[in-house]
Amino acid sequence: MVLVRERRNQQPLRLPLPLQEPSLDFHQWNTYPLPMVSTGPDSPTIESLFDLEKLGVVGHGNGGIVYKVQHLRNSSVYALKVLRFENENFHLRKKAVGEAEILKQVDSEFIVRCHGVFDSGGDTENGDLCFLMEYMEGGSLNDVLRVHGSLPENVISGVAKRVLEGLSYLHGLHIVHRDIKPSNLLINGQGEVKIADFGVSRVLAGTFDASEFCEGTCAYMSPERFDSDKWTESWCNGFAGDVWALGLALLECYMGHFPLLAPGKKPDWVTLMCAICFIERPEIPSTASSEFKSFIYRCLEKDWRRRGTVTELLRHPFVAKQNTGLVDSF
Repeated sequence: MVLVRERRNQQPLRLPLPLQEPSLDFHQWNTYPLPMVSTGPDSPTIESLFDLEKLGVVGHGNGGIVYKVQHLRNSSVYALKVLRFENENFHLRKKAVGEAEILKQVDSEFIVRCHGVFDSGGDTENGDLCFLMEYMEGGSLNDVLRVHGSLPENVISGVAKRVLEGLSYLHGLHIVHRDIKPSNLLINGQGEVKIADFGVSRVLAGTFDASEFCEGTCAYMSPERFDSDKWTESWCNGFAGDVWALGLALLECYMGHFPLLAPGKKPDWVTLMCAICFIERPEIPSTASSEFKSFIYRCLEKDWRRRGTVTELLRHPFVAKQNTGLVDSF
């Protein structure tokens, strides 16, 4: 396997914050709403960003900033993800437009809802994009782990079921997420987990470009994505990579740290490559139930052709047993 690769599109386990927060002055923007087909009866009627008031910053990452905003007329609260494209970065803007196209297609209780997309550039290629999203009061699963350290199995089971239901819906639309991880699993005020961030997602149609396997967060990449050369003779549909990432994320919830590295150890590309591609399987603490171990091992099968499918895993005893499904229930 070639050890030196093109890594421009890989993300480290953690992303640095920008040094300076840009101003969000909507009156400097000439925005053009892009119609959404996924809006439901509860979606707001917002024709312009001028209808919104910024309340604060929710988070940073992936070249953008997420703001908490409020509708001026009905006081409803939303999240506004602003992606800014400096130096006419065509590649990043193309990815953002792809994310917008995917968000137009999805409408599920297991996916963070997008109420609209606004483009400051109109028909040009260098305008910025704003995504008006459902506001998830509970933050991300990663935030919960920082507070509680780890989660009990009954909560993890509920998380698994909701994410699997979301993946089943997405895969039914031929959409592969490609970046399932705790920071992309958001929690609403009721403690329900939903899938977010489709920045590196793709709609699969027939063939799949192996060069795109390297996009996403490398720590949660499956072996066939990390070492695509090994699978050049075997067509891989990409859906199995979402299952692998979910297995790692759930094991992280149980162990309280990234499961493929020792606690506190900083990841690098070579270390992650060895852990993902060469180590047989991560060790699961002896305190875990046999059902949880079985579920995780089905997710973390090295050979994607033998890995558990979303349909199979939804019927697994670990997921099928009674649970609340709420992250704030422990």
